[in-house]
Amino acid sequence: MKALLMYPDRDFVLPQKLTRHGRYRDVEPQPKSSPQERALIQDLELGTLLRAMTGGDEFLFDVAQEALLSGMKNDLETILYRQEIVKDCLKNPAVVRELYDLAVETLESRRMCWLGLFSRGYPASILSDSINLLQLLMRMLTKLRSIADTQAARFESAGFTNLFGMFQSEFSDAYFARVQNHLTELRFRAGVPVSAELGEGNEGTNYVLRQVRDKRPNWLNWILGKGLRAYTFRIHPCDEAGAKILSELRGRGINLVANALAQSADHILSFFEMLRVELAFYVGCLNLHDKLSALGVPMCFPRPEAMGARRHCFSGLQDACLALSMGRSVVSNAIDADGKSVVIITGANQGGKSSFLRTIGLAQVMMQCGMFVAAESFAAELCSDLFTHYKREEDATMKSGKLDEELKRMSEIVEAIRPNSLLLLNESFASTNEREGAEIARQVVCALLEKRIKIFFVTHLYEFAHGLFDRRMKDAIFLRAERRADGTRTFRLVEGEPLETSYGEDLYAKIFEEGAAS
Repeated sequence: MKALLMYPDRDFVLPQKLTRHGRYRDVEPQPKSSPQERALIQDLELGTLLRAMTGGDEFLFDVAQEALLSGMKNDLETILYRQEIVKDCLKNPAVVRELYDLAVETLESRRMCWLGLFSRGYPASILSDSINLLQLLMRMLTKLRSIADTQAARFESAGFTNLFGMFQSEFSDAYFARVQNHLTELRFRAGVPVSAELGEGNEGTNYVLRQVRDKRPNWLNWILGKGLRAYTFRIHPCDEAGAKILSELRGRGINLVANALAQSADHILSFFEMLRVELAFYVGCLNLHDKLSALGVPMCFPRPEAMGARRHCFSGLQDACLALSMGRSVVSNAIDADGKSVVIITGANQGGKSSFLRTIGLAQVMMQCGMFVAAESFAAELCSDLFTHYKREEDATMKSGKLDEELKRMSEIVEAIRPNSLLLLNESFASTNEREGAEIARQVVCALLEKRIKIFFVTHLYEFAHGLFDRRMKDAIFLRAERRADGTRTFRLVEGEPLETSYGEDLYAKIFEEGAAS
């Protein structure tokens, strides 16, 4: 059984997995998060987005983070597959939450039946615990089938249609009745029918558990002596050694069936674990949608295009993390950058450039993991990977200069980046003088463009930005943070030629005028 809610053909596997006791264990040694992932979390402020999706739930947080960070590996089919499932979730949030709660309840309840399994190592204990657990699981599977029977018609996505179809076809009334009969029989209330042979030294061998006969001989045959013949012996109540031997014989007889039953219970438990993992992502989507809707943030399902199409066009795009932090809808932007490989962003200080750059990264991550984005409309090509190169604080240990640190990080990106990746640069190479910084930026950008890397670059390096502008590059677009004549920032970006000033004097005047007034 597979849930198949994250991929159409395979499970969504977390780096860590829940134990049967509800705690995490490593399935195998996992590498620590890469510098690239840590940079994405920091520069795009993914923590804000994840907290909105999970509301402090550690398990939801882990699933959502893994889905976001692994989203760049998804192909177009997977993205569209998840989008349809998210749409179903938005139309039926109560049903989705009920399914998730049922999976959680099952995994929490199993501990009462499962704590002793395998720890005692006795076949009788394993068999008893497995029977109790399977009876619990059958009740939960019955609830899943009931939900499918009453709610399946309200879902249209291939993911939920296949899931509910599996519930209805695999978990029929006849299936539940057959399982219950087997579990009742395996309690061996009338004794354990075991056959064996005598081996070398009259040791017992070839122990085989036999099926209990359905019918007993009728009373007339029993009176006439035509019933079943058997040789019997009884153990004295005080014979502890004999009782121990008899228990061992019973254990040998039921050992295989006890292990088989335990494996069956484990298989069903694994399904509930995977159902919980995959539904957790969609519960996170529901939580985020509720929060953004309450803030009045527009949302839409993006139109992903094939990798290399050089498509990037949107309207009403907002910074979801900024909106969540401020508790209200924020200024949106509309840009048509179709056919462009490099976007150079200049303009006034504190004009919304860094927020816009973060918005581009967030939208790309959300689109490629199959979610909605915070925009009125959004269409973009898929990227093979996403990298950020933002300015960092000065090295407190003074082991290297700021420019050295920037160049080192850029070197690491260049070694890992692939064609059709998206690179976001924010004030890169501004830690040196204008001429040197402009030359470094020019060489880096031109080299990356030759390798078909898509670039968004926020910069105050006028010589660099205007130099590219003068070349009239067909695959470049130049945006500028809008500033009104009175110095007011609108936090919108418009197409425009790079200017030599970033209007730092506006901020200077504002700070000192306000200081003097106070």
